[in-house]
Amino acid sequence: MPADATTTTGAGDLSAARKALQDVPHEPGAPKPDPILVADDIVRQFGGLTAVDVKHFEVQRGVITALIGPNGAGKTTFFNLLTGFDRPSSGSWAFNGTSLNKVAAYKVSRMGMVRTFQLTKVLSKLTVIENMRVGATKQRGEGLFSAMFAPLWRSQESANTKRADALLERFLLIKKREDFAGSLSGGQRKLLEMARALMADPELVMLDEPMAGVNPALKQSLLGHVKSLRDEGRTVLFVEHDMDMVRDISDWVVVMAQGQIVAEGPPDSVMSNQSVIDAYLGSHHDQDISEDLEEKILAEAQAEIDHEEDHRG
Repeated sequence: MPADATTTTGAGDLSAARKALQDVPHEPGAPKPDPILVADDIVRQFGGLTAVDVKHFEVQRGVITALIGPNGAGKTTFFNLLTGFDRPSSGSWAFNGTSLNKVAAYKVSRMGMVRTFQLTKVLSKLTVIENMRVGATKQRGEGLFSAMFAPLWRSQESANTKRADALLERFLLIKKREDFAGSLSGGQRKLLEMARALMADPELVMLDEPMAGVNPALKQSLLGHVKSLRDEGRTVLFVEHDMDMVRDISDWVVVMAQGQIVAEGPPDSVMSNQSVIDAYLGSHHDQDISEDLEEKILAEAQAEIDHEEDHRG
């Protein structure tokens, strides 16, 4: 995203991006009017296990998309594949029309697609402001030769520091500026990781379970920050188990189960989708259990308890 994109993207454009989803079919792999990320036939196998098998996937530009599913559905693995932290067994995917096949994760970030992690990746022995400076891209002082000549990079570092301070103010971390990142709470680390991601001025921000381990006091703050990313004209794709958060901020929801996309649509539509209910609760969760079957289940459970007690004795 250009540096001035947040000022040139109007509310009307943002509203149009969300309204465009109204005509998108509520079905797996549905094509979007203006996709920023497209993936086809992505398969990831670990030995004989197929962890991900996604036929087609698109992320609409300028909206917040949630990727949900039960534990073990393949969400984080899919995230890793899209961002270059893992390689698929087969398939193709592109960001802004540019193929990401065999593109290293750091190059994906430089292209404008950054991610955070479920387990935060702050640099614990660096201060908060140093963590922020690390997130800036195209730094002239990174080269061996240029690093020896401060006039070549000093002005850029000063500009990066001003930008970092502005983000720390925005994420309510400015008072922690000189503290070591390792001293921050879990929620503060989440905020720092999100703020650091914005130092790269990304078009697409990918958040892996941003609410995991965050106390209720910081939850609303994080929710507001995620919404503000969309309001700036950025695109957000996030993995989350907190269904209240998904309902609150998502424009579109994609559901994975057993490595595949089983449903797509607006939050309310997806939450009432039978495929989603089955994915979370099991396909026979709403069937009546006969007396004979109930007695059999109870007998098997009691036999297992008796067996364990015999072994203990």
